[in-house]
Amino acid sequence: MTDRVAIFDTTLRDGEQAAGTRLGRREKLTIARQLARLGVDVIEAGYPNSSPEDFAAVEAIAQEMDGPVVCALSRAVASDIESCGRALAQAKRGRIHTGIGVSEIHIRGKFGDDKYGKTVEEKKARMIAMAVEAVKLARSFVDDVEFYAEDAGRAEPAYLFEMLYAAIEAGATVVNIPDTTGYAMPEQYGALIRGIRENVSNIGKAVISVHCHNDLGLATANTLAGVKAGARQVEGTINGIGERAGNAALEEVVMALRTRADYFGLTTGIRTQEFSRSSRLVSDMLGMMVPGNKAIVGRNAFAHSSGIHVDGFLKNRETYEIMRPEDVGFEQSSVVLTARTGRHGLRDRLEKLGYALSQEELDQTYQRFLIVADKKQEVFDEDLVAILHDEIHAVEDVYRLDYLHFYSGTSAIPTATVRLSVKGVMHERAATGDGPVDAVYKAISMVAQRVVKLVKYDIRAVTGGTEAMGEVTVKLESEGRSVTGRGASTDVIEASAKAYVDGLNRLAGLGAA
Repeated sequence: MTDRVAIFDTTLRDGEQAAGTRLGRREKLTIARQLARLGVDVIEAGYPNSSPEDFAAVEAIAQEMDGPVVCALSRAVASDIESCGRALAQAKRGRIHTGIGVSEIHIRGKFGDDKYGKTVEEKKARMIAMAVEAVKLARSFVDDVEFYAEDAGRAEPAYLFEMLYAAIEAGATVVNIPDTTGYAMPEQYGALIRGIRENVSNIGKAVISVHCHNDLGLATANTLAGVKAGARQVEGTINGIGERAGNAALEEVVMALRTRADYFGLTTGIRTQEFSRSSRLVSDMLGMMVPGNKAIVGRNAFAHSSGIHVDGFLKNRETYEIMRPEDVGFEQSSVVLTARTGRHGLRDRLEKLGYALSQEELDQTYQRFLIVADKKQEVFDEDLVAILHDEIHAVEDVYRLDYLHFYSGTSAIPTATVRLSVKGVMHERAATGDGPVDAVYKAISMVAQRVVKLVKYDIRAVTGGTEAMGEVTVKLESEGRSVTGRGASTDVIEASAKAYVDGLNRLAGLGAA
């Protein structure tokens, strides 16, 4: 038993499976670089066989990363594993993560076909054989193979032990014990990990990893229970994002181990000062806001409001704080960004947010920054993120908004006129609608001449005050493809138009518009 816990980050794989999110190759690379700065031991970069885009992202991350192990997910299917092997071919340190369901619910539901066996016992035997074949095939590509026993939290322990023994004998170096549905209680999950250590005779050849979901709000608690029982790898995501209610939040697990070192007696290799930056970057890239009361990285995590708390904090910060904000990357002082800040100050703040821009990108961002700064007394971090989405992370412009005018009122028919460049050719149309946004979207659609369905429309103020930047997010569908478009402006109608045009450009990039 070692006193060091390995940190396995699956933000780019399980985290990205959160409903309504999608990361491209560039976004995944940006996040992977920050995860390396954070000091995670393993980056699960994606599921290569799921799409060409995911394959390219895993391959790019594998080629670039020097420190962390780069991991790729597969089912216990030869084509999946072979795809992982190709994607990881140039990795300095590669790992294939393969596995199969072990609970009777999964076996009956996912492997009900008679080709896997006519009885449950026959199916169970076939599952073990498939697991062994998968691990052996994965070992032909990499020396480091992690085996996941899906839905282990609801599996029959004796069968789970048998499956794990076979996987380790086949060459698995890590065995992952997922509480896939977030069903287990901490005491039960801890007991399961202890049971594995006591009943799988070859467990000394592998590291036990814990992977917990948050359906009952117990992902962090279950993860810590597993570590206390002997697991030495934890899996989770930044901000706890992921399928359904999400995964264990890595910042919570790591800071619990650090803050309560007296209880756990364990360490990690994480540079905790990078947590705040990592959280903001993931939130921005996936368009998922971090709740203000989120543990460790929420904006109120180190905020004191009530008189009693403020008085106690001012006398002795330890009265109400068990961690220092500096330890997770929050700053005690800040630079106020205005139109007079200059490029150097802007670059410094962007780097603190995790964005390293080229000189050309900085110049482009600075010009937009000046426009916003002239309209506001102060430009906040959220404004900068919105500007970057608009200026830097935009896709190739098949469609470009050149002119927008709208008219609306309590006694007027909402009318919009747009001038749109389509592959360099300027077109202008006017339309009426139920409101100014509807009119704008109809006018844009007339120019684009595309049948596009608006599935979702969200608007939020990214900062406070009457001069706040508004960020609009739309989900568009066309020809079976769906994309998310974003736009930002101090004018919400303009932001809405930019989001719609951004979505059209993303569909065009997929060949769907």
